[in-house]
Amino acid sequence: MDPFFIWLEQTSISVWIRESPSLFAFPAILALHTIGMAFLVGTSFAVSFRTLGLAPALKPETLLRFVPLMWAGFCVNATSGVALLIGYPTKALTNPLFYVKLALIGLALVGLRHLTVHVLRNPDSQHGKIDLGLRAVAGGSFLLWVAAITAGRFLAYTYTRLLSSDFF
Repeated sequence: MDPFFIWLEQTSISVWIRESPSLFAFPAILALHTIGMAFLVGTSFAVSFRTLGLAPALKPETLLRFVPLMWAGFCVNATSGVALLIGYPTKALTNPLFYVKLALIGLALVGLRHLTVHVLRNPDSQHGKIDLGLRAVAGGSFLLWVAAITAGRFLAYTYTRLLSSDFF
């Protein structure tokens, strides 16, 4: 994989992301990643809390209005995440924790989609009739997002290789 990492690290966009003094480079990409996460995970937490009975005042029809914003947050996060990956491909792709983070996000998204369909779009859930299985999915979704965010934060400190060019 090193030839691929070397090539990608030498592309103009990768160099710009890493080395540009512009606030529109790495700092802006990181800020967008954080904002996208806030919309995605924040809405997911609200859905989970409603499902768990911790926020009964949140009505499913109200939360349903935020679903497009939640998926927009996901798109911002995916796009900014790819940009961060392009900036430091060796750092991410040689770290097993990166793959753990992606798996956790994938599982959390499956749970979120399940809750969106079976809680927010289900008329029975509007009256608090949510079965134990859906509550387990909500609790699991919450824990998966916490774990994914934690894994993402640890990525900054657990890498063994920053750039391929550092070794050649």
